[in-house]
Amino acid sequence: MTNSVFSWVVGPVYLVSIILFALMIIMKRRPVGVSLAWLVLLFALPVVGVVFYLLFGSKRLGSRRLSRMKQIYPDYQQWSNHLSRVINATPNNTPVTFHNSIYRLAEQTMTTPALPNNRLKLYHGSDQMIEGMLADINKAKTSLVIEMYIWEPKGKILELSEGIISAALRGVYCLVVLDAVGSRDILNSTWITRFKKAGITVTTSLPVGPLRMLVERIDMRNHRKILVVDDQVAWTGSFNLVDPQYFKQDASVGQWVDAMVRIEGVASHVLGAIVQWDQALETGKGHPSFNRAYELPEYPVTEEPLANIHALPSGPGIDRELLYQVLLAAIYEADDELIISTPYFVPDEALVTALKSAAMRGVTVKLLVPEKNDSRMVHHASRAYYEELLICGVEIHQFKGGLLHTKCALVDRSTVLFGTVNLDMRSVWLNFEVTLIIYDGKFGQVIASLMESYLLKAETVVLDLWQKRPVRRKLLENTMQLLSPLL
Repeated sequence: MTNSVFSWVVGPVYLVSIILFALMIIMKRRPVGVSLAWLVLLFALPVVGVVFYLLFGSKRLGSRRLSRMKQIYPDYQQWSNHLSRVINATPNNTPVTFHNSIYRLAEQTMTTPALPNNRLKLYHGSDQMIEGMLADINKAKTSLVIEMYIWEPKGKILELSEGIISAALRGVYCLVVLDAVGSRDILNSTWITRFKKAGITVTTSLPVGPLRMLVERIDMRNHRKILVVDDQVAWTGSFNLVDPQYFKQDASVGQWVDAMVRIEGVASHVLGAIVQWDQALETGKGHPSFNRAYELPEYPVTEEPLANIHALPSGPGIDRELLYQVLLAAIYEADDELIISTPYFVPDEALVTALKSAAMRGVTVKLLVPEKNDSRMVHHASRAYYEELLICGVEIHQFKGGLLHTKCALVDRSTVLFGTVNLDMRSVWLNFEVTLIIYDGKFGQVIASLMESYLLKAETVVLDLWQKRPVRRKLLENTMQLLSPLL
């Protein structure tokens, strides 16, 4: 009798709970694939589905951060308006005359306008990037602003870490923002004690913990990689502060291959403001960049063309659709050639359709991905899309020289999307990311040379051979594809 009463009580409660969670999923109006994936998980494994949905199903930034965001925003708006006035008064502000769909979309929807007169230099190869960043750190006079997803003080990163401490000890203001998960090793080490003792301000971005998961989504990550020196020079791209000779060697994927761009110009100021916004979001402390006048730096006049840039931050609490729309616009805007490099390729149907459409209308579409991946689920899920892309004429090249980690889309060798965003839905919809939209044919040619060097180390996927792969692999790939909206 007791068991019967228990069943009569628990059964209806259980059923009502499942129905309520199903209604929550439906009412969120996500992309259809995402909603269906959650519904399948909920009804196939009800208890697991409910727990996973509570942990990962909503985009909860947390009430404190939302409150801080509202407090910060008026200062941010004032800063943005001031920056727009400064830029509009800039002489020789050359307008962008190509790929106007991308430009207009960004210009009309972003709070900061296109940033003119930026001098760019591409760095690739870990030694070149580390030495270049260290040289700028050693020259710092007033400030160092750093935001990193992963900081692992091993190998050559030891010298760079010591360089930042030395800068702080000579009176340079140093701000470091680190993702709580990606940089957990250094955050739990004696390095943070040394940083703070030297006067470096260290902020943990998106902390995790058992209590936080009740009010915040715990798998949102700060995936940005930014270094700004004296508010005049900035670095961003795919490179975390890690030495590839030591980083994730047990993953059996080879060394990670990255690229960074060094910027001189107003984009440096904007990238620094993004980092300080993230600090204010976590601490509630004031934002130095929002409380002072800004003047464009003067650089020696040269014949070298300077680039227009949109600096596009994305993430929780920001208009995430803009990044997604820019990616789609870039694909549809391509006339002759589109080259995309991404370590994690798990697109949704709209992005797949855009890639297929570009190839079918005669655009040479080249997709560069690593042959081996440190995420087995992503590795298999991404390959589920290969056949339909290959049939439509998309070229797929698997890089064999390590884990290709560079994140870039090159449109007709003249417009570049470059930064921290992977071509997967986690980067597009969930993580804090930053993308530079660079309108410059000369820099486009530099990126094209880099892409061509990657292609020399890649193997082209052949449709006939790909279709002959074992059925068990196809089954695994298609199964992982079903879960791809949740990756």
